[in-house]
Amino acid sequence: MPDKKALLLPGSYFHIWTHANGSENLFRTDENYFFFLKKYRSYILPIAQTYAYCLMPNHLHLMVRINEASDIENYALKCEKDLSDLQGFENLGGLRGLFHGHARFVSQQFSNLFNSYTKSFNKLFGRKGSLFIPNFRRKSVEDDEYLAKLIVYIHNNPVHHRFCNSAFEWEFSSLRAYRSKSASSVNVEEGWSFFDDQKSFIDLHRTLNIEEITSELE
Repeated sequence: MPDKKALLLPGSYFHIWTHANGSENLFRTDENYFFFLKKYRSYILPIAQTYAYCLMPNHLHLMVRINEASDIENYALKCEKDLSDLQGFENLGGLRGLFHGHARFVSQQFSNLFNSYTKSFNKLFGRKGSLFIPNFRRKSVEDDEYLAKLIVYIHNNPVHHRFCNSAFEWEFSSLRAYRSKSASSVNVEEGWSFFDDQKSFIDLHRTLNIEEITSELE
């Protein structure tokens, strides 16, 4: 089960997902997807490694590993002028001295991502109010077999929800990064290490029964 209050602790792997608030879509055009990914690179890449993502019209899934504490602190130093705006922080000393400070900073980065995208989305489409459900969901990931399944599960979500017939067809997921030799913001090199070889990666994408493992992964 997801834990909305699970601490996003440094060095830990997480499955993170969220959904549109109500019956609306998060993404209406291709440009919306690309814009979200641009925002994602700005807010999340400095504080976490990404191994898989999938953006769909009304929800999204991510698999990340939170950066080490020293990396988070270094990034926080660069953002020092903005720290006073983060909920629960009065100064950088609070971040260093509190065990939960790193996790709270990371969580705020995700919240900032969703809030920033919502503001831009609302302005573009002349709407008001929240776009994402409150409190994005997260679940810790601990072993390599689980990590491999999670990558495949995330890539196959569009098939599971009948947005396409094959995971390899969906444009807005990290699966394309795994099949390309181009540089990517996805940590493909480490992602490959969770699989025996490229054949097992492809085979698992084609054979894993998503319906059977949904309760395990969410």
